[in-house]
Amino acid sequence: MDFSTDVQASVLAILPEILMTILAVALLALDVVWPDARKRDLGYVAGAGLLAVIGVMLVLAPPPGKVSDQLLLGGMIRHDQLAQIFRAMVILGGALSCLVTMGVPRLQHRGDFYAVLIVAVIGASLMSAAADLIMAFIALEMTSITLYLLVGYLRGDARSTEAGLKYFLFGAFTSALTLYGLSLLYGFTGETNIYRLGGVLGRSDLPDGAVAVSLALVAVGFAFKISAVPFHFWTPDVYEGAPTPITTLLSTASKAGSVALLMRFFLAVFPPAGLLGALDGVKDYSALWVQLVAVLSVVSMTLGNVLALVQTNIKRLLAYSTIAHAGYILIGVAAISTDKSAEGAAAVTFYMFMYVLTNALAFGVVILFANATGSEQIADFAGLSRRSPWLALAMTLALLSLAGIPPAAGFVGKFLLFRAAVDANMVWLALIGIINVIIGLYYYLIVVKVMYMERGPEDGRPVRVDTPYVWALGIAAAGVLLFGTIMVSPLVDWATEAARALYILL
Repeated sequence: MDFSTDVQASVLAILPEILMTILAVALLALDVVWPDARKRDLGYVAGAGLLAVIGVMLVLAPPPGKVSDQLLLGGMIRHDQLAQIFRAMVILGGALSCLVTMGVPRLQHRGDFYAVLIVAVIGASLMSAAADLIMAFIALEMTSITLYLLVGYLRGDARSTEAGLKYFLFGAFTSALTLYGLSLLYGFTGETNIYRLGGVLGRSDLPDGAVAVSLALVAVGFAFKISAVPFHFWTPDVYEGAPTPITTLLSTASKAGSVALLMRFFLAVFPPAGLLGALDGVKDYSALWVQLVAVLSVVSMTLGNVLALVQTNIKRLLAYSTIAHAGYILIGVAAISTDKSAEGAAAVTFYMFMYVLTNALAFGVVILFANATGSEQIADFAGLSRRSPWLALAMTLALLSLAGIPPAAGFVGKFLLFRAAVDANMVWLALIGIINVIIGLYYYLIVVKVMYMERGPEDGRPVRVDTPYVWALGIAAAGVLLFGTIMVSPLVDWATEAARALYILL
């Protein structure tokens, strides 16, 4: 590859981030130029701009190829189909978050808020494609620091300030541990590129204990970002206290980018023996992370579901639901270690796409309801089916998808995850997952029962749904339905094709 071709390929690899940077700067400029009466339209600019970036990115999708051809910017980025599909998820989560922000009075006119939100999306997007320890850490911190600002953005709100402080303290602690783990890996191998690092680490004479310590330290950062136990403590308080659009971003874009990096990192740095493209003679460290991931999966989905049963606040319920879903996702991550057909990684990819759409739909309804009633209590959702039947239907669709009930996409996602576990000879993990799905079904249906079976206030007025919410909820609801019915095969095929890139380590 000559210099000009290499530069062109590198620019195309980070074109989404370049376009989002331009969009963020444009939003700041418009915030200065536009009069206050027009600044609410900044949400349209941000949301439509991010959707346009997705379109450009998909048109310029990278062709399949060798790792050596896909590693760009000095090996910092791997420009492959898996990175593209996760970037699409991340940017879609950001776009929907921008649209729902337009219904929050204290945020809808703030161009700086939208700009910082887009910077957080850029960080999560870079995580999806990171192929180097330095890039991985920079992307993690870029996402984390901007989210600290956004969670505590409402300085006059005690809950937002408290949430921002808690998120910062937990995040700083886990970031320090993660950085120490990454520095150990670099010290052991002298490499920062994760593909070269895996080969060197596998041929070294390091004791298993030293490798296990570095793996555990790095896993701390991943567990924090995806809200897995035991680094889940921040999730309920931050989800409840943060501005709801940022709760949406936390549970969609941030999590999608983290899951993409988690899968790529574990398979490249600690490659299982016998996988496609694995080097002969490389020591197999995969048992270390597979066992760790399986344990985190069981504890996360069980604790999340059990604690969600007693919640009375809808945002806290969805927070514990997020912890449980982190456990479900880790079922698929554990299964990818023995999967040569890429079905396990494809299951995780499909599930994350479904989860981004479903959570955006649920939190969009929560924002509308809270704006209309001033409450986030589940009991106050009583009678919503009579006040606003379409809004109640949207919330029901989101909850059914989270519960894994057809025809919502969540059913297909859970089926694919459990099938991947069975194919990987982890039947016990799939059975524990099914038991947890049954537990989760109870508290999701409780909310549905409250909306449809209990009487609300006699003077309850319909909840107003502005145009931005029509678009945001419409996109999310259509995705949840289509990817659970007629669009299952195309998305699964796309996810499977993209996931095969994970298993090409040379």
